[in-house]
Amino acid sequence: MEEKFISIIIPTYNEENFLPKLLRSIRKQTYRNYEVIIADAKSKDKTREIVEKYHARVVEGGPVAIGRNNGAEKAKGDILIFLDADVVLPDPHFLEKTIMEFRRKKLDIATCLPSPISEKKIDKVMHDAYNLYSMLIEKFKPFAPGFCIYIKRSIHEKIGGFDSKIKLAEDHDYVQRAAQYGIFGVLKSKKIFVSVRRLEKDGRMRTALKYLFCGLHMMTLGSVKSDIFNYRFGYDDDFKQESLKKIKK
Repeated sequence: MEEKFISIIIPTYNEENFLPKLLRSIRKQTYRNYEVIIADAKSKDKTREIVEKYHARVVEGGPVAIGRNNGAEKAKGDILIFLDADVVLPDPHFLEKTIMEFRRKKLDIATCLPSPISEKKIDKVMHDAYNLYSMLIEKFKPFAPGFCIYIKRSIHEKIGGFDSKIKLAEDHDYVQRAAQYGIFGVLKSKKIFVSVRRLEKDGRMRTALKYLFCGLHMMTLGSVKSDIFNYRFGYDDDFKQESLKKIKK
C-alpha cells in the first residue's frame, strides 16, 4: 500500500516539558512520509527552541481550535492527524499500523484509544472505562477527544474546521460534524500514551464532573460557547516532571 503524505498538527502553549518526548517519538517512526506542524500560542518558555531543534514547521497558534485550524490551513497532507503536545507515540510502528488500519477500514475520521502515563490504579481504571465506552458507542455516536484525531483533509475543509467559538469539547463537536460526511471509527491496532496532568492539576473527580456536566449541556442546550466551565489551554505554571519520569525512554 502506497504511503499517503500525512500532516501531524500539534497546538502548543508552554510545552517545553512534554513536547520533546512527543517529537522524539515521532522522529523514531518507521512511517516516514509526514510533516510536523506546531501551532504555537506565543509560548513564554523554550517551546519554540525545541521546535527549531526538531525542524518542525511553526505557525501562529492561539486557543486550541484556532491553533488546529491554522495548522491545517498550512498542511500539505492528504490525512491530518491532530495530537496534543503531552501525548507520546508508544513505539516506532504506531503511525505505520494506525494509518494502515485507517485506510484498510476506509475511514474518514478516527481516534485512538488512550493509555495513561501513570502508575495509579485509578487512572488505569478511568481510562479502561473510557475505552470501553468509546468502543460501545463507536457505531452510533462518534466520540473523539482532541489528544488524537485522524481525518481526511477533504472532510476537514468541508466542515470548515474546528468551531473556535466553542469553549469546551470543540473536539467532540468537530468529530460529530465530520461524521455527517464520512465514516468514523476507533483505531484499535495501537494505543497512544496520554498525560494525566490535567487530572493531577484539576482533580480527578472535578474533571470527571466537569465533562459530565459539559456532556449534559451539549445534549440539552447545545455546544458550550460561554466560559462557564473555566477551561484553560496550556499551563503557565508548568506541570512538573512526575508524569514524565513514568514514560520509558
